[in-house]
Amino acid sequence: MIKNTLHAACLTFVQQRIDAAQQAMQAAQESANNETKSSAGDKYETGRAMAQEERNRNAVQLKEALHLQAELTRIEPDRPCDTVRVGALVQTSLGSFYVSISAGKLTVEGQEFFAISPAAPIAVALQGKRAGEEALFNGKKIRIVEVR
Repeated sequence: MIKNTLHAACLTFVQQRIDAAQQAMQAAQESANNETKSSAGDKYETGRAMAQEERNRNAVQLKEALHLQAELTRIEPDRPCDTVRVGALVQTSLGSFYVSISAGKLTVEGQEFFAISPAAPIAVALQGKRAGEEALFNGKKIRIVEVR
């Protein structure tokens, strides 16, 4: 059940990023549209160019957020895991991790979890391990307590 809650928190995180990028793109577009020709033509062109650059930066952020959203839709949080892989909730001696997307620290039911990408160094170190096994990360042994 907690995996479903974590998954929903990750979806909310991504949706907020999508909304923010779309709003910023719209604001930049409106700014470019509102630039008016002045006697200083260069100022007009510079203002439009800056607004276009801002819109392009936000378009890249939107594309990245949509990619994260697509990754999340491929994860089945109800599917149990016995090894560390995408979609696994892993409790270790270092903390609890939800291998999904890089969303950072999430607090669910009073517990702290870290939503991490499968490409994150710690996820790579834990990949394929089972409860009771150990992994080496940054020169430290990490004991895997539980994988669900």
